[in-house]
Amino acid sequence: MNETRTRGQVEAEITAAITQFERDHLGRGPREARTFIVQDLVLVRLKGILTPAEQQLAREPGGVELIKQMRSRLIEASTAVLEQIVSEKTGARVLSMHTDISTRTGERIFVFDLDDVLEL
Repeated sequence: MNETRTRGQVEAEITAAITQFERDHLGRGPREARTFIVQDLVLVRLKGILTPAEQQLAREPGGVELIKQMRSRLIEASTAVLEQIVSEKTGARVLSMHTDISTRTGERIFVFDLDDVLEL
């Protein structure tokens, strides 16, 4: 990790890059985004990511499962891109990525497990 950057700067860089990823790959960005670095974990919280159509679909029978399945497949297809973003911004290798989406709140959480504790 570049020691001249603060934790807040690295968190902001990750937030900006993940937000841009959402816009470029999924068609719209979150209403709000925040990143937290906790030792060897990077947590990214995105709020307001569901489209109006997805919000409506979430109220239909089977809609929640359909949204989760579709969004999960889109993210799985882009795992390497997301891991590269976090790796470039932190200087650490990503060991694993975990994600889930709440159709009730319209939030997505990413958790990236790194191979090193970030000392910022």
